Amino acid sequence: MKLYGMTGSGNCWKVATLMDQLALPYQWVEVNILQGQSRTPEFLVRNPNGRVPLLELESGQFLAESNAMLVYLSEGTPLLPQDRYARAKVMEWLFFEQYSHEPYIATVRFWVHLLGEAELRRERINEAMPRGYAALGVMEAQLARSPFICECGYTVADIALCAYTQVAHQGGYDLGNYPLVRAWLQRVWSQPGLVPMQ
Repeated sequence: MKLYGMTGSGNCWKVATLMDQLALPYQWVEVNILQGQSRTPEFLVRNPNGRVPLLELESGQFLAESNAMLVYLSEGTPLLPQDRYARAKVMEWLFFEQYSHEPYIATVRFWVHLLGEAELRRERINEAMPRGYAALGVMEAQLARSPFICECGYTVADIALCAYTQVAHQGGYDLGNYPLVRAWLQRVWSQPGLVPMQ
């Protein structure tokens, strides 16, 4: 398999981390989105949405969207429960990550850390950050109930939410008021084959 991604992207980190944890062999293909490399005609044939990560399967088929890749790759492993309800809870948190967490935490980090546009985008950052903190609050409440995001144990939901939570500080977020989230990050980082983002 080939994983097209950009170093420093949390969404790309998710997929590479899962593949490493499952000992799935793959080739990493660096795609610099800041230089428009995901918008070339060649890349758009593979993913019309022009984004990374993009997974090329051994069959030659392509799969976009990081959380779809997590589900596909973890099928039949303990990281994606077979029990119908437990599986749905994992999906619930994957949707939460993409709808309530990533748009505010990852986007602010992108503006501040990767683009260096903190002042230029100050108004939009000020609008986004309360929503990012709200998502962290939801996670804090959930982690008071169980050591991992889902009560069934460590799953791809933890990988998905770890991706940008671990680098939230790069966007200016302060995790000081979220001790359970900080402790959870340590538990996720301690999983075999997982290398935290820097």
